[in-house]
Amino acid sequence: MPLNRIPLLISPELLYALASMGHGDEIVLADSNFPSESVARANGARLILCDGLPIPKLLRHILKLFPLDQYVPQPVALMDLVDNDKSKGLQVPIWEQYKQIVGNNVQFEMVERFQFYERAKKAFAIVRTGESAIYANIILKKGVVVAKKHPASEDEDTNE
Repeated sequence: MPLNRIPLLISPELLYALASMGHGDEIVLADSNFPSESVARANGARLILCDGLPIPKLLRHILKLFPLDQYVPQPVALMDLVDNDKSKGLQVPIWEQYKQIVGNNVQFEMVERFQFYERAKKAFAIVRTGESAIYANIILKKGVVVAKKHPASEDEDTNE
């Protein structure tokens, strides 16, 4: 059954993972070419299936639910181009979409491919998506969530 203000594309499993993450925990949004299953199995990270979803849409909704870590210089990491693709001048348009979604004031860390895999093995969860764009893998570091008091909760707590 859906919940108010929780987008339908955020599955119960993904919502649980996002809520269970603590400050500094990382989540990987993996494209369809990423070895999600084997990387998740390496250290027991949760593997969450969102196979039909594009990463930009998922990213937009996840960032409505938790902030990025403001205590690190680069709370977002991308898999950097391999040298061969760099020498060809390969363009990665999805990175521009990510920057628009996350905001211009957030710095992105570029991580070498095999270092990205090693970092992903330590992530809290890996979300396998249906994203087909190349180099679309992204790691988000969760920030501090400041609870907002709901106006109705003030009265309810005193009447018990």
